[in-house]
Amino acid sequence: MDLANLLPHVNATLNTIATVLLLVARVMIARGRIAAHKRAMLAALAVSALFVITYVTYHYVAPIYVFRGYGWIRPVYYALLISHVLLAALAIPLILTTVGLALRRSDARHRAWARWTWPLWMYVSVSGVVVYLLLYQLYND
Repeated sequence: MDLANLLPHVNATLNTIATVLLLVARVMIARGRIAAHKRAMLAALAVSALFVITYVTYHYVAPIYVFRGYGWIRPVYYALLISHVLLAALAIPLILTTVGLALRRSDARHRAWARWTWPLWMYVSVSGVVVYLLLYQLYND
């Protein structure tokens, strides 16, 4: 399997791992386990950064892959894809700001930003996996 065929699967795996880490981090902070929350969030950040690298690499080496679904799923897919891409672009500066506030222990500001950043990051991670499933698994020929 060449890089162009392998990377979508790697990307989906990284998105899935990020989703699990974001959920773990949310549970940890709800239980007051700040150190565990911090570790899970930094791991989610690292996995997401690796995803961005592999995503950019994929789009550099691979041809454009066309969605093959028809009927009602086609506008659903494109609405999901467009929202995923736009919100992913918005999420990056929000994530970096929220993490920066946490690392500086500006806890009140971190919590205020995280109320918006966490659900957005979660949506981007989950929608990335759904886009992958629709494009490469469910409607692939």
